[in-house]
Amino acid sequence: MDKATGDAYWRRTSGLMWTMMAIWAIAGFGVHLFATSLNTIVILGFPLGFYMAAQGSLIIFVVSLFWFASRQNAIDEEFGVEEE
Repeated sequence: MDKATGDAYWRRTSGLMWTMMAIWAIAGFGVHLFATSLNTIVILGFPLGFYMAAQGSLIIFVVSLFWFASRQNAIDEEFGVEEE
């Protein structure tokens, strides 16, 4: 792989990594910071803040991991460095 292709690959991979870090920070900290204000909304008898802090952020983490893996595989295939 030449330097220009390697740099383009790293830019795409790095951008995906920073996107995942932003999702992680919002799901990990943002939801919990606003949990008390979300408690005014009640769904199925549970306050939304409790549900999002207890289950919602975990669901976001799992879904984002699968999304990250599929996006990284697509980037790897685009640049010809996919695993066999």
